[in-house]
Amino acid sequence: MNDRPDTQLPEDPTGIEEPHDVLAAEEFAMPTRSAGDIPADPIQEPHDILAAEEFAMPAGGDTQAESDPFDPRSLLPGLALAVVVALLVRRARRG
Repeated sequence: MNDRPDTQLPEDPTGIEEPHDVLAAEEFAMPTRSAGDIPADPIQEPHDILAAEEFAMPAGGDTQAESDPFDPRSLLPGLALAVVVALLVRRARRG
């Protein structure tokens, strides 16, 4: 099902049989650091503090809202839907 014609790849022009394309990473090793290259931390006590630990977030304001679970605004979408349905029913009866 391949529409391409079979192509013959040319032989290796160098004539070398064993693998000879070597990556630079394999050819040249990278030097490693010795333990003396890294300076010691001059501060001995823990000093990297996260901002979340340093500055606390303010607590929620009003505790009255937590004790009263009913919110009259939650009825507004249902009320609006009821008004739209009532208007559609009224229009259907007139027409």
